[in-house]
Amino acid sequence: MNASIFLGAFGLYIVFLIAVGWFVSRRTTGEDDFLLAGRSLPIFLTIGTTVATMVGTGSSMGAVGFGYVNGWAGALYGIGGAVGILLLGLLFAPARAQGFVTMSEELASYVGNHPLVKKVVAVLILLACLGWLGAHILGGSLYLAWVTGIDLQLAKILVAAGFGIFVIVGGYHAVVWTDTLQALVLFIGFLLMAVFAVQTVGGWEVVAESQRAVERSQPVEFLPALSLATVIAIGVLATPSFRQRIYSARSVDSVRKSFYISGGLYLFFSMVPAIIGICAFVLNPALENRNFAFPYLAIEVLPLGIGVLVLLAGLSATMSSASSDAIAGVSVLVRDLQKMFPGEHSDGLKQPRIGLLIVIGIALALAMMSDDLIGYISTMISTVMAGLFACGVLGRFWPRYSWQGALTSLVTGCITSLVVQTTAGDFWGNPIIPAVSTALVCGTIASWLSPPLERLSVGRKAKTP
Repeated sequence: MNASIFLGAFGLYIVFLIAVGWFVSRRTTGEDDFLLAGRSLPIFLTIGTTVATMVGTGSSMGAVGFGYVNGWAGALYGIGGAVGILLLGLLFAPARAQGFVTMSEELASYVGNHPLVKKVVAVLILLACLGWLGAHILGGSLYLAWVTGIDLQLAKILVAAGFGIFVIVGGYHAVVWTDTLQALVLFIGFLLMAVFAVQTVGGWEVVAESQRAVERSQPVEFLPALSLATVIAIGVLATPSFRQRIYSARSVDSVRKSFYISGGLYLFFSMVPAIIGICAFVLNPALENRNFAFPYLAIEVLPLGIGVLVLLAGLSATMSSASSDAIAGVSVLVRDLQKMFPGEHSDGLKQPRIGLLIVIGIALALAMMSDDLIGYISTMISTVMAGLFACGVLGRFWPRYSWQGALTSLVTGCITSLVVQTTAGDFWGNPIIPAVSTALVCGTIASWLSPPLERLSVGRKAKTP
């Protein structure tokens, strides 16, 4: 594929997204409207933005690459994500009724709005958003560089600028509408890729035989497979951008239905990246980097026009996911962390837009230091999000959970993840299972040992101590 053709199509696509973002957000007024789109998103927009974020960098690059090496195990990413979003709708949709703006507000409310918990959680959430954002920039840049032949570092800058402009211009209104449009491009592009790939390799019989060969030569161990699915599910349950969907939805019922539908769609979709990865292996079992399996197929097996569409679908995956995490990150930055410092806080659009520049810039710097997508995501989730998940589950469902327990969960989850990575990473696959288990157990013990917390029932905010 001619690099200039794709770069031209990519440029036009970005201009289109910017125009859509500006049009749908031209009446945005105030910080809350910029960050949460007026808290009135209908079901179809919540579904669109949720699906687009889930069918993101991990599916387009990571899951396809995992399927390239491990066959049907590439579906584990989608299965874990579907379980995560279904559980999120079931367990945490009621948070919509409490009027939260950020996930740190929600988690702190479970332990009496303790200020230290809120500050620590806000910092971790910002780190989580930066980590996810860096993953999306990394994923998009890997195959933008591979397809066009441009320098990888330059590709990272172009991807970051591509989604950054329309997010800064339009805020969350722009995110949800462009996500919904990109979700259509994603599904069409991925399905076309799978159909053409299966035809090119010679049909389902060839795909099945290749999978059997993979199972014989390099079987996926049960524990690493479980860890991969678990880390993705925990990532969804503890990722701030998915909480943003809850806070911005029209009602509790609306967000719950949206998540159930999104989870069902994603479960159906989970096999598609695995199929694409298997077909890429059949055609070229010697790719230098498994993350290039997706763009390789788009170039080698598809007609030019469809190939460009599919490659744009892949970049849509990264940009839709990245835009949501950027908004979640800046929400914490301007609503929680900025209040820690002296100075007047305004309710205009200047501060969140400047905050977006800062968040995207830091994430870009992180992305400059890595080139392994699945490893990057797994390590980041295990280290940053294990404690956040424990805080959410214990705080939401156990009245005895205390602020001391919350801090213990946050610290022990992070430490356990770092220890497991250096001592038993190969055994576990990734540290998420021991990290989450430790955070839950230690948080429970610390809460039992601390004085009981006076807290109110779910749906009403507890008093600040």
